[in-house]
Amino acid sequence: MEAKQNAPNGQGSQEFKQQAIGHGGAKLGKIHLPHLYVIIFSLIVLAAIMSYVIPAGQFDREQVEVGGVKRSLVIPGTFKIVESTPVSFLKVMMAPHKGLIAAADVAFLVFMCYSPFYVVLRTGALNSSIAALIRLLRGREWLLIPMFFYVFALGGSMFGMLSEFYGFIPVFIGLAMAMGYDALVGFSLVAFASQIGFAAGTTNPFTVLVAQGVSQLPPLSGLGYRFFCWFVLVTISMLWTLRYAHQVKKDPSKSYMLGIETNALSIDKDNLDQYRMTGRDAGVLLLIVACMGALLYGTLKFEWGTSHITATFLTMAVGSGFICRWGPSRIATELVDGFRNIVFGALVVGLARGILWTLQEGNIIDSLMHYASLPLIGLPSWVAAEGMLVVQSLINFLIPSGSGQAATVMPLMSGLSDILGVSRQVAVLAFQFGDGTTNLLWPTCGIVVQCALGGIPMDRWWRYFIPCFGVLFAAQALLLIIAIMIGYS
Repeated sequence: MEAKQNAPNGQGSQEFKQQAIGHGGAKLGKIHLPHLYVIIFSLIVLAAIMSYVIPAGQFDREQVEVGGVKRSLVIPGTFKIVESTPVSFLKVMMAPHKGLIAAADVAFLVFMCYSPFYVVLRTGALNSSIAALIRLLRGREWLLIPMFFYVFALGGSMFGMLSEFYGFIPVFIGLAMAMGYDALVGFSLVAFASQIGFAAGTTNPFTVLVAQGVSQLPPLSGLGYRFFCWFVLVTISMLWTLRYAHQVKKDPSKSYMLGIETNALSIDKDNLDQYRMTGRDAGVLLLIVACMGALLYGTLKFEWGTSHITATFLTMAVGSGFICRWGPSRIATELVDGFRNIVFGALVVGLARGILWTLQEGNIIDSLMHYASLPLIGLPSWVAAEGMLVVQSLINFLIPSGSGQAATVMPLMSGLSDILGVSRQVAVLAFQFGDGTTNLLWPTCGIVVQCALGGIPMDRWWRYFIPCFGVLFAAQALLLIIAIMIGYS
């Protein structure tokens, strides 16, 4: 029990919060970045300026049932200019508030995923289990990186699982740091892996099935080549993580998280040998496994939403506290400490949604899609496929929902692919790549939520990921060319 006094406390987590959020900006290489809130607000201002420059426009839409769900689909060739609605200064200042309201469900999901796991960490049960795992693999800890990377990538690829894995982020950050790596390594095992698996979807119901349904392709057709793409992209990402992990373990000064305190999630590797599994620890771990199993089953079988997810996590937190014989007031205090740590990240989610609200107010989202597609007309098929990849990557900034983007954009892209001589299957593949990989890049996408859960400053994540994004983008471009060469359809 003595070792459990080394678990992170509320005061230490306050220091973590202040340093992790990057007050006063941070450096991305040699470039000094402003505070993340400044970056987001600048994008809101840019979106407002664009509403004065880009003509407002709309596509006609029709209600079509795709996979048993009614969706509003764009009708190709129906774009028209409508009355301009430029965004005023007052609306620019309203955008953060409007964004927070629009993203309230996601922002509160961040609160309700992070804080319960903070409570679990405070019990010390995970410290004991991680200590046992590291003792078992002493000297071979690196084997956990490819093993877990492929597992989480498979979940993202086959089932579209992203939010279902949110609760694992703090756990794997603690595991990675206990093995002598840094928080980015543990974060990558869950967030990077699941997101790149989602990008290279094989049977992903939210992207592959919706996009194929809209494009009038047989469900799950072309599965073999998509599995090949999944293996290539996931392997590149895994090797990138493994290389960085070895680099950090050999020389901790090369960590991109240098100077960022993670007291709220870290586990002191020097004290791990003191941790021994107790009956209470076993009880907490069994409860975690039961809650995670219930969450996965409920999500896949009963299509649970965010309210079910938060209920499961809260049950896990309260149950863990009672197993450790904490009183209700102690449990509530620990939950409040967890909420306090994650305020910054949860607010980022809402503020980023303000960018989309501004574009919607300016009525220019359809205009941006229309004008982005025009340069593709008349290009050779392989060049057009690369153009589709670029366009889909840019559109994901505007429509960060995978199924929403499929329903909105694929009617336009599938029709355009017929004109350009590109098979609709290749168009779906370009959509998957452009939508999924930029989820790890754009501040309007899910990576903001995941970084918030892991206490990873966005500038540190960009420094780690952007070079890999270049490699992945080149690989995706090559995979599209191969698809055209083999007649993928």
